[in-house]
Amino acid sequence: MGVGLEAVRRLSDVLARQKAGMEDRLDLLIDQKRGLHGIVAASRYLAARTSVTGSDKQRDLLLYVAGFIDQLPAMAMQAIGSSEADFFAELARYLVSIVEKWPVACSTLSKSLAIVLEGFDPSQGATSPCRAFLCAVSMNCFRVDEAAVDQIGDCLLRKWIISSDEDSSSPRGNESIDDLERYKIGLRLFINIMGKSKDAQVLKLRSASVRQLKTLIPLLKIRKRELNGGEVPLKQTICLKMEVAQVAAILQTKSLLSSRNSSDGLVWETVTLLMDVADSCVTSPWRRIQACEVLFESLLSSVAEIVSAHGNRTILHRLRLLILCTCAYADTWGTNQGALFKSVVRSTCSIIQAGWNEDRSAVESFLLSLAAHVRQHSEQEDKEKPTVAVMQLNVIPLLAEIAAMLNKSEAVDMLMPMFIECLEEGEASAPSLLRLRLLDAVARMAGLGFEKSYREAIALLTKSYKDKLSTVGSTHSRTLAPEATTERVETLPLAFYVIAGGLKDHVLRNDYRQRLLILCSEVGLVAEAKSGRSGADLLGPLLPAVAEICSDFQPSRAVEPSLLKLFRNLWFYIVLFGLAPPIQREQSSLKSYAISTSSMGSMSAMALQAVAGPYLWNAQWSAAVQRLTEATPPLLVSSVKWMEDELELNALHNPGSRRGSGNEKAVTAQRAALAASLGGRVEISSLSTISGVKATYLLAVSFLEVLRFSCNGGILRTQNPETRSSLICTFMYLETPQLTPDVYQCLSAMVHRAFDAAITWLCDKATASEDEKDSVLMAHATFLIQQLTHRNENIREMADSLLSQLRNRFPQVLWNPRCVDLLLNLLGGISSSALASDPGAMVACRMLVQQRVREWITYSLLLAPATTQGLLEEQFRKLKKTAHTSELIILFSDLHLDVTKMDMSGQAAIIPAVTAAAAAAAGANSTTVEVLSTGVISANVKSNYVGEIVGMKKLYAGININQLQDTKALTAVWLSSKVDGKSSPEEEDASLSALLFSRFLLCLQQFVTAAERGESVDAAEYHEACLRATALLLSDMALCRMTTSESFVQLLRLLCWCPAYIFTPAAMETGIFVWSWLLSAAPQLRCSLLSELVDAWLWTVDTSHGLFGAENCGPAAKLRPHLTPGEPVTVKDSIEGILAHRLWLGFLLDRFEVVKHNSRKELLLIGRLLQGSVKKPRFTSHPAATGTFFTLMLLGFKFCAWQLQNLQSIETAGIFLLEDRIYRSALSWFAAEPGWYDWKTEGDAQSEAQAVSTFVYYLTSYQHEPSENLKSGTQENGYISNFRNVQLDGKHGQTGKERVKQLLLMLSQHEADRLETWAFPLKDFVPRLRVHADRLLEFAKTAWLIDPRIALSLVARFPAFNNLRSEVAVMVQEHLTELREIPEALPYFVTPKAVDENSPSLQQLPHWALCSITRALEFLTPPYKGHHRVMAYVLRVMESYPPERVTFFMPQLVQALRYDDGGLVEGYLMVAAKRSNLFAHILIWELQGEEVPTEELNKDAKDSLGPKGVPLSEIVPRVKQRIIDSFTAETYDIFIREFRFFDQVTSISGFLYPLPKEERRGAIRQQLEKIEVTGDDLYLPTAPNKLVRSIQLDSGIPLQSAAKVPIMITFNVVDKEGDSKDIIQQACIFKVGDDCRQDVLALQVIALLRDIFQAVGLDLYVFPYGVLPTGYGRGIIEVVPNTRSRNQMGEISDGGLYELFQQDYGPVGSVRFEAARDKFIVSSAGYAVASLLLQPKDRHNGNLLFDNEGRLVHIDFGFILETSPGGNLRFESAQFKLSHEMTQLIDPSGVMRSETWNRFVSLCVKGYLAARQHMDGIVNTVLLMIDSGLPCFSRGDPIGNLRRRFHPDMTEREAANFMIRTCADAYNKWSTAGYDLIQYLQQGIEK
Repeated sequence: MGVGLEAVRRLSDVLARQKAGMEDRLDLLIDQKRGLHGIVAASRYLAARTSVTGSDKQRDLLLYVAGFIDQLPAMAMQAIGSSEADFFAELARYLVSIVEKWPVACSTLSKSLAIVLEGFDPSQGATSPCRAFLCAVSMNCFRVDEAAVDQIGDCLLRKWIISSDEDSSSPRGNESIDDLERYKIGLRLFINIMGKSKDAQVLKLRSASVRQLKTLIPLLKIRKRELNGGEVPLKQTICLKMEVAQVAAILQTKSLLSSRNSSDGLVWETVTLLMDVADSCVTSPWRRIQACEVLFESLLSSVAEIVSAHGNRTILHRLRLLILCTCAYADTWGTNQGALFKSVVRSTCSIIQAGWNEDRSAVESFLLSLAAHVRQHSEQEDKEKPTVAVMQLNVIPLLAEIAAMLNKSEAVDMLMPMFIECLEEGEASAPSLLRLRLLDAVARMAGLGFEKSYREAIALLTKSYKDKLSTVGSTHSRTLAPEATTERVETLPLAFYVIAGGLKDHVLRNDYRQRLLILCSEVGLVAEAKSGRSGADLLGPLLPAVAEICSDFQPSRAVEPSLLKLFRNLWFYIVLFGLAPPIQREQSSLKSYAISTSSMGSMSAMALQAVAGPYLWNAQWSAAVQRLTEATPPLLVSSVKWMEDELELNALHNPGSRRGSGNEKAVTAQRAALAASLGGRVEISSLSTISGVKATYLLAVSFLEVLRFSCNGGILRTQNPETRSSLICTFMYLETPQLTPDVYQCLSAMVHRAFDAAITWLCDKATASEDEKDSVLMAHATFLIQQLTHRNENIREMADSLLSQLRNRFPQVLWNPRCVDLLLNLLGGISSSALASDPGAMVACRMLVQQRVREWITYSLLLAPATTQGLLEEQFRKLKKTAHTSELIILFSDLHLDVTKMDMSGQAAIIPAVTAAAAAAAGANSTTVEVLSTGVISANVKSNYVGEIVGMKKLYAGININQLQDTKALTAVWLSSKVDGKSSPEEEDASLSALLFSRFLLCLQQFVTAAERGESVDAAEYHEACLRATALLLSDMALCRMTTSESFVQLLRLLCWCPAYIFTPAAMETGIFVWSWLLSAAPQLRCSLLSELVDAWLWTVDTSHGLFGAENCGPAAKLRPHLTPGEPVTVKDSIEGILAHRLWLGFLLDRFEVVKHNSRKELLLIGRLLQGSVKKPRFTSHPAATGTFFTLMLLGFKFCAWQLQNLQSIETAGIFLLEDRIYRSALSWFAAEPGWYDWKTEGDAQSEAQAVSTFVYYLTSYQHEPSENLKSGTQENGYISNFRNVQLDGKHGQTGKERVKQLLLMLSQHEADRLETWAFPLKDFVPRLRVHADRLLEFAKTAWLIDPRIALSLVARFPAFNNLRSEVAVMVQEHLTELREIPEALPYFVTPKAVDENSPSLQQLPHWALCSITRALEFLTPPYKGHHRVMAYVLRVMESYPPERVTFFMPQLVQALRYDDGGLVEGYLMVAAKRSNLFAHILIWELQGEEVPTEELNKDAKDSLGPKGVPLSEIVPRVKQRIIDSFTAETYDIFIREFRFFDQVTSISGFLYPLPKEERRGAIRQQLEKIEVTGDDLYLPTAPNKLVRSIQLDSGIPLQSAAKVPIMITFNVVDKEGDSKDIIQQACIFKVGDDCRQDVLALQVIALLRDIFQAVGLDLYVFPYGVLPTGYGRGIIEVVPNTRSRNQMGEISDGGLYELFQQDYGPVGSVRFEAARDKFIVSSAGYAVASLLLQPKDRHNGNLLFDNEGRLVHIDFGFILETSPGGNLRFESAQFKLSHEMTQLIDPSGVMRSETWNRFVSLCVKGYLAARQHMDGIVNTVLLMIDSGLPCFSRGDPIGNLRRRFHPDMTEREAANFMIRTCADAYNKWSTAGYDLIQYLQQGIEK
């Protein structure tokens, strides 16, 4: 039930926080009839939500709760179980809150309470719901309505109190427990209504309570052994009886206090009764139990209240007896003074306090009577002596406590002399327990700070301690009582400590401090004369008191010389006696010292032991010394010479002392200890000139300062924040005048040693909180920065050295605004400083400061450029136009962040995402951030927006309210504040801010709404809105308003979430600019802002944005289903989201570098972000996300490394889990085959390569390896398949951990090499990855255990390694059933060999995932022999895609009929033809192209045989007829009209053949006039998306041909999906007698290349114009629009392309010319790649077209692959045509070094690399046409050579170099020019 109730509570709280109208949601809980859940929900909701008025729904809920209460008496006992007892206590709390907020509920709930009381049945027992409810209400009762008081009171008396009291008269306590429980509940309930009850009821109640108290007295005397046959457990009865008596006492007290007519007799009677019961408690054998102590406390509290209200001096006598009685019982104390004693003290103080002003004499007499017992001499019999002694001992602390609690000087001055007299003259003058108690009491009272008693006490205690010193080491010390030693060692030191802790007066504390320091000096002198360990034993106990009294002393202030001398003496003795804790932690460094002083005696050992430990004394003394360091001023001297004359120190080294001849040994020992304390920075030999006195002084200084920095990091106790660093003290030593070189060397070493201690303290995880450490760090840093301008050169160098050390160890100081502000202001403060009188020092100082400022900013830019830029902008905003500003301008003028000039040294700035984020934070648009210019510009922008907000407020403040028409709520509030003249300016400004907040909230919410709807957001408007909103936030913080207001939090949240909703690079840049502004201007918002950003980031993860987008996006998705597997879907381009994530990641990495040092909270937030990002690896596979993905992985590894380095081992389990997930996620990237993406923005490709290279660099040095969870096959969210539950075995000396890391490293390095090739295609570099074949096999096995897809992608990444493919094939065949969802695994088990053997593995094909169409086409070729399982799978693939998608491969499908033994292909064609008219039409045209006329059939002997020896030419007519027969009437009509129309157009060519040439054009028009366009659904066969509307009758043109008459006709067409009125012209060529099928094949390959280029984003152009064979020797060819051939261009103009382009597009360098040149380059590069693969020949200028924008288009592919003109002479030896006139355009330099040439070659390389990725798809497309009889397959090995031209054995870099060489070889090649000359001479084609 507990879990369910907890959920109900949370839901109720959520609903209560919502706006009004949410009450109906509670019905979901209430209407379920689930017992107590509905009551909890309703009551909790009402308690949190109810207002004074209450809504109708709230009234219904109240009645619901009241109804439940009304039914409690009728509920059965089992209705509420014991586990639900807490429910009623919770309900009672809710009822109290409801009545407080909603007075109306008081009446309803009071009636319900009365019903429960009346309906209570005692027979139900103690566990009934009714009693449980009343018990809870009695403990926490709501206010009862006056109308129900009488009824409730009568019921309580009748059924709960009087009835229970009838059985309570027994003196033996035999009443039942149930009656006592009922009585207790009744009394508690009555107390709550007593003030409203009738007097008669109160009288009855008082009588009943008196009886309860009286019957308790004899019961308390009963012992357990005296119980005779009791049926009720005695202890339970007595405890319950005491609880009843406690309630009865409270009732008696309240009745007296509430009654105005209480007589003195009644008061005295009540007090006497209560005191009698208290006496019984003290003497009772049950006094040790808690119930008795609580009762005793309650009784005395009640007496104190009554006496305070009514006054009764006679109570003091009775109270004295009670006190003495209490003190007489020794068992009251135990280990402490006990609860009874404390109750007596508190009550006595209350009574005395009340009677002090009323009757002081009585109070004084009372105290004196108690004090008299202190001096009481024991004259009783021996058996009574112990009792008297106990009473005497216990009265002393009681009086001291009373005096302390009264805190009145009169009382203390009265008691103190008596105690002192006892100590000096009486029984307590000798050592005894009584003396110890008196000393404690004296100290307790002296610590109250009353001057007279203080001085008396301190004199006594000082004298006592000195007296005790004389006994130490004496001959009779062994005969002293133990109390004497206790007094010296414990009591007196504790007394000094108590006084030090109690004194508050400043004057007295100064006096006491002086006295204690003098005492320490005197003790030290005395101790020097003692032997052995006496010095430490005598001085050590005083140290805690000294530390306590000095705790408020400020060491940085000026100290009087006398006090400073006392501090010096104290530290001399602390060092000499070895009382300071050791300061040297490395023991090994002390060996040399120990050896050199081994013969120097015990003093040598003690000195070294004081430095290195172990510590021999009390740990409290060590702690006291550490506390003392915080208060000790620097032990400065005006001259070092003084130390030679100090009497105290000379005495320590006096040859006549007890040490005798050990003086020289002592000096040597001090030097050795000094050298050790300095950490070995000074050799002992260099200390030979330092005397023993100096060595002691320096050793004391070393101990003091090192301990000062070790204890709290070196922070002084001071009110001035500028002087908090203890470096102030250490630097004071260096400023001491006339320092000798040896002393200065020691002092300098001491400064470094102390500073090392501070760094150690800062590095220790357990010393302090992050905020405290940050405060310490900043205090030291600011002080050191200030010392850079010190006039002393040595101090400047010291400060510079320490600051550099601090900055390198704790980089967070780099971004501290205070430090940066100080540095920048130092430049302007040098001239006005104390250096003004020393020009040389000023120049040196200025150079040092300038150098350090520049280094500071540069280093911070390298680590966190975005944060640094934001911080600098904020500093620039604060600067004023002074000489200081001009100096900064000069200093920063050439400072910039340029990624291209950085090395791979680990700085965050090398990461492109971080650099991009820094540019966004600076408001720049490039990766090179100019610090000064961008900083100043952005600072001005921010200042302008801040000014806008200020001006807006002034405008609103001065506006005429009568002009405002806004009636919204917030505006109304603000207007009311203006109308009401009583409001203060602050209140009016607050109302105005609320109004502005509401406006900006609405504005930003509108942007969010627009983004959610998919609407575009105006970037400029959004940018301005965000900056204004940020300025408003900061202005509200500047006015010190609460940053936790709802509007403030909402606006901050929107500023963080808006970029995530809009999720464009521009929006993210705005977000980063705003976030950086907020972080630099309001550092207190860091955690809040990062928390919102993490939530927003995780939202993008959950909603699959950007980097976490769907896998079916990117180039692979765009190539579906032709070249890649998967359903063809329309996917929104995720590039903008990826770029947004990249910017965001850069900002987060920047923040990580800042917060990792000093903000655990922000680190945890970043950890939460990483956990959410990698918990379920579902990253996009888009190649454009490569850099962003690896940047995220880099952040993950950096985070894990930092946490593992800095967390305790017990906290690292979660980090190891995160590390495993990061490894999994990083490897998941390689589960997909590698891809390419070409960025449009310059530099983006380089950034991607740089991002991966940075990841590889970091991973190489990453020391923390993945835990074993990753390798053991542990499943997490199904990521690792369950069949690979295999532990990796270590091989080659590597563990499984190392192998996973090495696998990731190898794959990442390969990816880095690939991307570097893509980013720098012309850069000839050696790939960094070198992997051996055997090593690759090991990687494949490791990859398989993690994810088989990684192993499969390894083959795609390393295709040249055949043994790798074989190994993967073996693994695939062993785990077929687990790979069904991976289509890439098909080629590994569906092989010709498997078909020949009819392998069982082919049985998996019906369950296999679908592959691409080109992959399926391969299975239709003869090597697969039409295997039924393979064919079934192929048809399943084809049928899964829309027929229109398969139409592209119609020539291949028709050729597949040759091998269709089972008729499956034919069956598919029939089905697809029924599904799509277009498919049917194209299929029929293709079939007609294969129909060989009878007269030609005999000539064509090459037609290969189809199934069962039937030629294809005989198959196609049958298939064609089957398709036509399957048409419905409607589809047949469409078919007839479409085919008849274009048959009529095509037949014109045959009609023209016998006509003379001059008559042919007119005849064409005549024939066209006869053709009618029937219907509006006719389309062009070459472009089915274009519907024919009419024929342009004058467009018919007969074309040149040797033996045929092809014609060109222009049609008026409209786009099928476009505007029906938008008519365009499209020309087509109709050929008769020409075989167009080879052109179709070539253009298919070109179309695939076009799709590849477009998918990858390459700016390459090819135009695969439409060609369709419509019959044997007939076809339709689409005319490329707006083009003319190069031959035609030459006929009308002389000159080459360079001159023609200038004629058409303007002079070189003009916009049009350069645009045309660029389009010529991209088209030439596109066709260069296509030509390299297809090898088209006959590339004369008649076959090269140029469109009106300058693009090149190749036509006429009659010679491709292995064929060429002239009987295959292959005269055209270049891989593609790049004639001289073409190189003039592409390469103006003429030497292949121009930018345009490099662009052309780069495009060729990238196009070739992109094409290589889809080699199999292109080859398979050509392969299925090999038996078609096309001329291109007539010789050689066309398929093998085509595959070889892809060079699959080459790496990307090698392929790029091959393409570069190919371009250079084609450059103006002689064979190209020669062929153009031949064509010119033979055909007249212009060259």
